[in-house]
Amino acid sequence: MKFSLVIPLGPGRKAEVIDSIKKSNYPKKKYEIIIKEGLNPSDNRNRGAKESKGDIIAFLDDDAVIDENLLKNAEEFFEKYKDVDIVGGAQLTPKWQKGFAKISGYALSSKFGAWKMGNRYSQQKLNLDADETMLTSANLFCKREVMKKIQFDTKLFPGEDPKFIEDAKKIGFKVAYSPDLILYHKRRETIKDLIKQIASYGKTRTKKESFFETLKKPFFLIPSIFLIYIIFLLIILIIKGLFNVSVSFYDILLFFPLIFYIWIDLLFSLYESIKNRDIKAIFLLPLIFPIIHLSYGFGMIKGYFEKINS
Repeated sequence: MKFSLVIPLGPGRKAEVIDSIKKSNYPKKKYEIIIKEGLNPSDNRNRGAKESKGDIIAFLDDDAVIDENLLKNAEEFFEKYKDVDIVGGAQLTPKWQKGFAKISGYALSSKFGAWKMGNRYSQQKLNLDADETMLTSANLFCKREVMKKIQFDTKLFPGEDPKFIEDAKKIGFKVAYSPDLILYHKRRETIKDLIKQIASYGKTRTKKESFFETLKKPFFLIPSIFLIYIIFLLIILIIKGLFNVSVSFYDILLFFPLIFYIWIDLLFSLYESIKNRDIKAIFLLPLIFPIIHLSYGFGMIKGYFEKINS
């Protein structure tokens, strides 16, 4: 058997991905589907991998839709690049999603919205030395030997996939990204759900690695610094308002970074709207970009506070 498709499933959820798997352009006799239900996705994946019989173990999210050629392309990839141990692909916004969810997908795939992490949500070039910024456990293929040596960290969710990729590279497994491995993954449909999702990513970063390790990747700290800066500005305005103190020239200088941010926000909102040919996006993206940045920053700060108090 070529593939074991492991699908972690939360209690009460439906494995929607199965419908698209059955419609895929790939012989059914060459793959098995393993569904593992439980509260911990990492544990579900680990348990599913232990029961698997395929040469390649594929991890797919329960609410995803796979491209009809996903399995065929994955098999061809491993045949061509025999030294690669792990390969993944993009998780794109479904074409049928509309409104806020669709537009938030533009933001997540944007360099301004998520910098290098945006690579996960858009099609990139072939990369035979990929890292956590390109791959997720929603669309990931591993040779059997990989799961014999490492597993998903059951203490992390979300964010277990970056550590899994990092652990694999540390012990010498070769990790790649293929633009031909396409999966569609639903985006959050409300502001509340998007805030919750992005904040959880920021919080998990503090669990995944120490502050000093994150310092080596300062990009992840920028949202937290930006949030602290915004709070600082608000405090100044409140104090001056309470004591009826006029705003000085030096106070105005403090607002320059915020003004600069707003201009970049508007420019990227216009750019992404034109790029995606969606004029409606120009009205939502200026809001969605700061929601992503501030939510991630809040999540990291909360994570560090919890670490200190634990």
